[in-house]
Amino acid sequence: MRMGLEQAGWNVVWANDIEESKMKMYEGHFGSESAHFHLGDVHALTSSDIPTVALATASFPCNDLSLAGARRGLVGENSGAFWGFIKAMKSMRSKKPPLIMLENVTGFLSSHGGQDFRDACLALNDLGYAVDAFIINAGLFVPQSRQRLFLIGKQEKTEANKIGETSAFYGSQCRPPALADFIFSNPFIRWSIRNLPGIAKKDINLRSILEDLPSSSEFWWSKERAEYLLNQMSERHRKIADKMISGKKITYGTVFRRVRYSRSMAELRTDGIAGCLRTPRGGSGRQILFAAGKGRYAVRLLTPRECARLMGADDFRITVPINQALFGFGDAVCVPVIRWIAENYLTPVWKELYTNDDTEEKRTVRAI
Repeated sequence: MRMGLEQAGWNVVWANDIEESKMKMYEGHFGSESAHFHLGDVHALTSSDIPTVALATASFPCNDLSLAGARRGLVGENSGAFWGFIKAMKSMRSKKPPLIMLENVTGFLSSHGGQDFRDACLALNDLGYAVDAFIINAGLFVPQSRQRLFLIGKQEKTEANKIGETSAFYGSQCRPPALADFIFSNPFIRWSIRNLPGIAKKDINLRSILEDLPSSSEFWWSKERAEYLLNQMSERHRKIADKMISGKKITYGTVFRRVRYSRSMAELRTDGIAGCLRTPRGGSGRQILFAAGKGRYAVRLLTPRECARLMGADDFRITVPINQALFGFGDAVCVPVIRWIAENYLTPVWKELYTNDDTEEKRTVRAI
């Protein structure tokens, strides 16, 4: 989040997380003196902890918005961190930031039949913010399939938008039909919908982010372990793998292990796009590289540097152990996505809101 905002000209002045491991990873890149990191539970934050800023951003745990978290939603222990953020913003009273940006998985939109997302929008309305929402897939910028839902809150003096139910709106790249349906079916939410430009997909594939590791590298699995993974594939995926192995050149795919029919299965993806990076808790979140051709195949986990590149954070300084780095990148946001949002949404809105305000405080674009 910080890297993307700073690339777009914003100045990040404060950060918060409850995980000490994330603080160490964050400070390892930005330096402890400029990290402005507040370690602690968001539920415990008060107005005295948070500086006056133009933008507040938050990404809260998605666990309870998915099947893995039994769909407990915003009342869940993890995803309920959303309410800690709302409480913190409310405590700021007149010092609340003019802009808020929340980020989560697209399951947030459908959680509890849309009630969780509805509650989130209304919570921002209650704080004085009109809201907007859109979905962006990081695959437009990097070779990683990673759809995320963004919810924007804007302190506007104008009346809420009257949204026309048009084919153009339904055909929007960033507001797919499910999101458009939600917006149209919830007219009592105070919306402020902004037109967004299209995003041209970058011509980039999985091979471009891979490190050139020698065959002797400890990252590569043993023959026995690689063979075991191959045998975990379904008949359909095994045929794809065999075709790769018999190919005249080395090609690459990624693998996730999933439980199917009460047993662990290896699912192979070969479209040049990695699956969505996840936190490596429980083992299934570890993304595996499958390289094959010329009658051979080799298997290893993606490296922390490769994960950084998949997040558009190519030059991130990795100063923590492997699992800690994989956990951090799996929980992060994609840098070029955030930069695009800042350049095409946040900065233009900021300029429109305060174009006639020349105070130093308003000119200094700051974010948390």
